Amino acid sequence: MNVFSFMVPKTMTKFLESDATIRQALEKMDFYKFSVVPLLDKYGRYLGTISEGDLLSFIKNDCFFELKKGEDVTVMNISHYRSYQALNVNGTFEEMVALSMEQNFIPLVDDRDTFIGIVPRKRILEYLLDCYHGVATK
Repeated sequence: MNVFSFMVPKTMTKFLESDATIRQALEKMDFYKFSVVPLLDKYGRYLGTISEGDLLSFIKNDCFFELKKGEDVTVMNISHYRSYQALNVNGTFEEMVALSMEQNFIPLVDDRDTFIGIVPRKRILEYLLDCYHGVATK
């Protein structure tokens, strides 16, 4: 089973670069209704994820209630409670399923840790349901 066949490519994935501000993160996550977004460096390498919880914790701990102040702080300046573990595109189906039990999506990277896309948990569940019904095609 090829992990690549489950991928949503980077070009169709929403992510933040490490120099994005808190305000940009909040606005993107609000607009797309995402609770977790991948973080990439300027070279496209996967750095981890940022979550609503990370942002809320930062806002609460820094008494940061004015959106304007969020233009002065980048997403790399806040604590990240838990980042989603990435999977190499050559990883196994079993590794992908195991990660999907703990994460909403699995970030996929190449051999240079360059982010190439995600595997949403929904795609894995759809495939497993198709297998159960005997109609899987991947």
